[in-house]
Formats: sequence, structure tokens, C-alpha cells
Amino acid sequence: MHQQKLAHTAEQDDEKFFTKPLLIIFLTIFIDLVGFGIVIPLLTFYAEEYQATPFDIGLLVSSYSLMQFVFAPIWGSLSDRYGRRPILFWTIIGAGVGNLIVGFAGGLWMIYAGRILAGIMGGNLSTAQAYIADVTTRKNRARGMGLFGMAFGLGFILGPAIAGVLSKFGIYVPFLFAAALSFANAILLYFILPESLRATAVSEKRSGRFSNLLEIFKDRQFTLITTEYFLLVTAFSMMTTAFAYYTMLNFGFDAEKTGYLLAYVGLLAAISQGVLFGSFAKRFGEAKLAAIGSFLLVLSLFAVPYIGSDYGGIAGLLLGTGLFAFGNSMASPALTTLASNSADESSQGKTLGILQSAASLARVFGPLLCGVLLSNASSRVDSNTLIRTFWTAAVIMCLAFFIAIYYLRKGTIR
Repeated sequence: MHQQKLAHTAEQDDEKFFTKPLLIIFLTIFIDLVGFGIVIPLLTFYAEEYQATPFDIGLLVSSYSLMQFVFAPIWGSLSDRYGRRPILFWTIIGAGVGNLIVGFAGGLWMIYAGRILAGIMGGNLSTAQAYIADVTTRKNRARGMGLFGMAFGLGFILGPAIAGVLSKFGIYVPFLFAAALSFANAILLYFILPESLRATAVSEKRSGRFSNLLEIFKDRQFTLITTEYFLLVTAFSMMTTAFAYYTMLNFGFDAEKTGYLLAYVGLLAAISQGVLFGSFAKRFGEAKLAAIGSFLLVLSLFAVPYIGSDYGGIAGLLLGTGLFAFGNSMASPALTTLASNSADESSQGKTLGILQSAASLARVFGPLLCGVLLSNASSRVDSNTLIRTFWTAAVIMCLAFFIAIYYLRKGTIR
């Protein structure tokens, strides 16, 4: 009976966009990403206490993303078969256990173990996106994916800010708080989140994962979207991996100040995706927004490594990181919406799972490449290694931009 109500909700017009299930999943994603945002500014500082090198930092980020790559389509397909709610519940609990392991780490190997477990469970983003697809129509799905992006942005406001405050009591404390937040989120989800998957929407095909993947990649439009998304996430993950080193070297920031800066980036992302993206998508189309966002990322990745306390100062830093936030906030949800709209209703979890797998693979490749580029002959970071890292990311974004322009001209994607 409840599933019938949700099905009816998804058929409502644009005025019924802010439905109860959509608002509940937004809250669930938001709490989950606050915990994720807590970890981002601290991982570099925390791992360095155990003599981690820049390559170790890149490998830590990559190991998390490698697990996301492997498990995103698995969670997505399982959610198509068994429902979104149980998959979200158990993966959020697993993420909490991963953060506990990191918080109680007695050596670098425990940090690796905790991040690998968290990465396995972090593949649930495709399930959350599929839930949004379940409870929105194709007409307002761009707004739904923008709301998903807004949850990301808000998570990056509160998460890094909380990390900055709690790190004063010990750099391990924010990880324990993130674990507690995950467990609280799982309890909240269990009691208030309804199932969104209709029984009639479950795919009856039970072919293997790789045959499913090959079947989906026969769709040329989806292949193009996924390629562009892969390049976008590769470049952006390189920037985020190098970001703590950049703020340390060019501005002398510690974990607290870096956390507050990332909170500012999250605020801009939340406004861009939650408020602006939906109306921009209606006016310009998602493919144009992907191209615009890619171009802004090229500019910011090229210019930001030159900004420091002696050149550009805080104003330049805020402007450059603002371009990061706005560019990614236009391109990422635009590509996600295009991917969702290219799939039928019975394979949303699988399709978005594959898209998130591409993103996770990019987060494996990007941080590893970043770790290599950041290290000088002494396995340390200097201004030259920072510049070559950011510029390599800018070149990758140039490729994404050219792909977006090419297919806009061909009219292949809207």
C-alpha cells in the first residue's frame, strides 16, 4: 500500500516536487555526507602523524575509491532487487564501523583498513540517487539530482566545520564523531525512511554483472556521459587530494583553518546545486551546464596554485575555490541527470551504480596520479609539484570540456 502511494507521488506534477519521501532521503544523504565531510580535511594531517608520505595520502584516498568502484554497481543492483531501504541501512552502519577503526588507529595500516571498509559502504551513493529517481518524474529529475548535490554541499559546510572545532580536542576525535553520526543516521533511516522501489519496477533479468555493464554501454549516449563524468571526477579528486598540502604550503593553514575553508566551498556548492541548478537546467539544458562547469574548472585549476599569502591573498583564495565549487556544482548534477534520464525506470539503480563506479574509478586514478605528481625527489611537496599537479588536472578538464562541446554541436545529448 505504501509503495502504491510512493508510485503515485512520482507521477505528480512539478508542484508536488517536495514530497515527504524526497525530503526524508535528503535528510538521510545530508547526515551521511556530514560524516564524510568531517574526514576530508583531516585525513592528510592525521595520516602524517604515522609518517605517511604524499604517495601514502594518494593511496589512502584511492583505496577508498577503489572499493566504491567495485561495490557501487553491486549495491545499485541489489537495491533494484531487494529495495533501496535495506541497502542504505546496512551500508551506513558499515561506514560507521570504518570510521571507528580509523579513529582508534594505532598505525597506518589501521587507517587503510578503516578507509577500505568505509569505501565498500560508500558505494551506496548510487542507491541514494536511485531512490531520488524513484520518487521524481523525468520532468523534475534534474531538480532531484540538484537536491542530491545540495546535500553534498551542505555536508561539506558542516562536516569540515565540525572537524575544525573537534580537532582541537584531538585529531582522532572527529572520526569518532563521524562514526556516531553514521549510527544515529542508520537508526533514523530505519524508523522514518519508506521503501521507494515498486515491486513492478524490479528487473526480472538476472544476468551477470559484466553482461549488464556491456549491455548498458551499448548505449552511445550513456557511454559519452560516463566518459565525461570520469574525466570530471578525476580532475576534481586530484584537486581535493592536493588541497590540504596547498593550504599548508601557500597559506600555512592547519586542519582547523582548512576545515573552515572547505565549509565555505560547501556553502557555495549547496547554494549552486540546491537553488540555482534546477532553474539553470530548465533554461540552458543539462549538457550546456556540463560544458560551462567544465570550463570554469579548467580556469580555476590553472590559476589557483599561483595564489598564496603573498599573491592574491585570502580574497584570491576565496575566488579560486569559489570557481571550484560553482563549476563542479553545475557539471556533476547535470551529467548525473542525463545518465538517469537515459535509463528506464527498472534499471535506475544499475545505471547510476555504473556511473558511480566510473566516478569511483576516477577517484582511484586521480589521487594516485596526484600522489606521484606531488612528490619531489625527497618525497615532499613543494610549489613546483603543486603547480604540476593542478595543471595536470586542468588538462584533464580540458578534455572533458572538449567532449562536452563536441557532443553539444552534434546534438547527441541535450
